[in-house]
Amino acid sequence: MTRKSQRRPIIGIPCDVKMLGAHPFHAVGEKYIAAVEGGAGGQPVLLPVPRATPGEPFDSSAKLDEIFALCDGIFLTGSHSNVHPENYGGTPPREGVLLDRQRDALTLALIRECAARAVPIFAVCRGFQEMNVAFGGTLHQHIEETPGEPGFAPRFDHRERKDDPLDVQYGPAHEVTLEPGGTFEKILGTRSIRVNSLHGQGIARLADGLVAEGRAPDGTIEAVRVKDAKAFALGVQWHPEWKYWENPVSLKLLGAFGEAVRQAASVTA
Repeated sequence: MTRKSQRRPIIGIPCDVKMLGAHPFHAVGEKYIAAVEGGAGGQPVLLPVPRATPGEPFDSSAKLDEIFALCDGIFLTGSHSNVHPENYGGTPPREGVLLDRQRDALTLALIRECAARAVPIFAVCRGFQEMNVAFGGTLHQHIEETPGEPGFAPRFDHRERKDDPLDVQYGPAHEVTLEPGGTFEKILGTRSIRVNSLHGQGIARLADGLVAEGRAPDGTIEAVRVKDAKAFALGVQWHPEWKYWENPVSLKLLGAFGEAVRQAASVTA
């Protein structure tokens, strides 16, 4: 037996860089780690992001080879930080907007390489937005201020109310209509689901390399798949990791991701 065949499949989770006091720390929310382990059935491994070196580009090739030698799948989390708009030709961010260039440097390259190497990937919230940017799409930096989509209900505010208890913030907020015959409908067995909503940014121009498979009533894209992907490659704008064990939709999505990772691990074992 090889080393890989003797263990649970390893799912890499790229870290955020957060300031705690005067020092930067690498961090991943516990709820994401729990969802990868309990919902997807994988062994979560936290992936540090490259150290920021002003004026020097990040050479991702060696680091990505190391990651894929270790990991059978990748899970991209949400975050309080936003993708830097320089990555998609956006206007400079407003003062006070939290950014994370180090995470950007790893995840955008990692997403593209997952598609190229047929490595299963599941992207949530910020990860969903990263997926769109990685394939050439753009983002609304303040989606609640943008006009609604033609043919849909007026745009509404997708942000949570931060004064509400967490169970209210992460409670069902709106419906998502899924594309008939799409990957999400096949996994979930329905064309309509209810999801939570805790995001201030969203997809503006959908990347050519993605297919929109779910939309909110105002037309906001909420679910995507990577076009022509040879492995599981899905992203959602909502947070399926929150108390996933109580949510049938979350259980099915995480379960499908976990099964794809197990299959990938058996191929490379």
